[in-house]
Amino acid sequence: MINFFNKRIFILFIFPIILGGISVLSFQPFNVFLLNFLTLPALFYLILYVKKKSKSIYRKKPFIKNLFYLGTSYGFGFFFFGLYWIIYSMTFDDQFKIFIPFGLFLIPLFLSVFFSIPIIICGTLIEEKISSILFISLVFGFADFLRGFILTGFPWNLWIYSLSSSIENLQLLDSLGFLTLNLITITIFFIPSVIFMKNFSKYFILGIFITILFSNYFYGSFKINSFNKNTKSSNQTINFKIVTAGLKLSEFNDPKNVASKLIKMSEPEKEKNTIFVWPEGAFMSEYFFKVKKNEKIKKLFRDNFSKNHLIILGASTLKKNTLKEKYFNSMIVVDNNLNIVSKYDKKKLVPFGEFLPLENLLSGLGLKKITPGYSSFSKGETKSLLEFDFKEINLKLLPLVCYEIIFHNFIEKNKNQFDLIVNISEDAWFGDSIGPHQHFAKAIFRSIESRKFLIRSANKGKSVFVDPTGKVIKVLQPNESGNIELEIPILEDTNYQYKKSLIFLLLLITYVLAFFILRKLKI
Repeated sequence: MINFFNKRIFILFIFPIILGGISVLSFQPFNVFLLNFLTLPALFYLILYVKKKSKSIYRKKPFIKNLFYLGTSYGFGFFFFGLYWIIYSMTFDDQFKIFIPFGLFLIPLFLSVFFSIPIIICGTLIEEKISSILFISLVFGFADFLRGFILTGFPWNLWIYSLSSSIENLQLLDSLGFLTLNLITITIFFIPSVIFMKNFSKYFILGIFITILFSNYFYGSFKINSFNKNTKSSNQTINFKIVTAGLKLSEFNDPKNVASKLIKMSEPEKEKNTIFVWPEGAFMSEYFFKVKKNEKIKKLFRDNFSKNHLIILGASTLKKNTLKEKYFNSMIVVDNNLNIVSKYDKKKLVPFGEFLPLENLLSGLGLKKITPGYSSFSKGETKSLLEFDFKEINLKLLPLVCYEIIFHNFIEKNKNQFDLIVNISEDAWFGDSIGPHQHFAKAIFRSIESRKFLIRSANKGKSVFVDPTGKVIKVLQPNESGNIELEIPILEDTNYQYKKSLIFLLLLITYVLAFFILRKLKI
């Protein structure tokens, strides 16, 4: 048995895959983030072990290749077990079932490069020293940064997202920024590695580590407890009602049936000023201009809603110009006559889900995007906010459609010049998997970063009201239907720091300098 655990196949392939899979348990819906204090130090020493054995037992194989295998195996385990739910979206159309192996194996294998390359870099420089903790954290943090931008970006399950259930530890997000706190979080997870180092300084480092942990937790608790005092200063409030009918994807083929069920779940009171928030998939099977012409649907809206109501929902929209027609996945605000009050076109589109890469080539082979319709959606090009008046209040909402909630830079790009965040999503694509839970977790971070209330309506996903500290006030679980209602105060603008990317850059430089200084001192 001992010989098996020492074998190259176990060290480079089996154990790293298991370690990567265990790391997934730190994210929603499991939330065992304490596991990262074991898995990341284990990975650190595994890299050192492979580095040592590559010069002896594994010497017949190139050193870099061994590190590549290790990083790829760990990354594959991390993304395979963390993203397996993607294949659910391929089961609704027979045309895509052939691509299930691609979604299950090739996507995790491709994404594993964000571990294999960092581990190759780390393996050449790290040693069993405290300085190496800074270096491996630096490289992992920079890899997370790149993952958020390369090929449209996919910043899913970055390490800081494992803290979504511990909002006390996230209250510095608005001050330091998402990437900066992610780098610090990675460092904290790696710190227990010093326990096994033969260096007296490790006790000093562990003391600082424990002090930082407790200080950050108590600061976060204070920030959360003091939040109620700030909300009392607001004189303006708006009543919002989140609605979901828990519809199956097949039901969206009948827009009238969708409208009927969502209106029933909305339970509108005609004399009560209310903004209703429906999910992303409300009118996706037909373009909204056709929905508006449907007299039966218009009558449903006129009969059930009043001039005291507005409805925010997701719809497919069409824009014609002299060159070609463009189709958008949009969030729109409509009144009780289905007139569009404000409109936002989604800017971050899901590859293959909402647009077909290399469309001219692949469409010729009979392929299309996964969502309804053969033509790809176009990227939104105009405004980034939904702005409209409601009962003498000028509202500015930051609209984030589905997948856009995972991108932290929407907050900084809009300089926090909005009153609330509204996120609508269609999570029925991912069945009863961990996907909808992971998707919801990202919303908590956007509310803390901006210090704004967040409203999320997700069909077959978590529909929630989240306060500016990241606390979930009311929730509808993925398989629940109905509505939740909340009177939300319009808070005064906070002193938002726009240069969060600069803070991250300065921290990266600090890590590099500290690494070389400590390395020279042999610490």
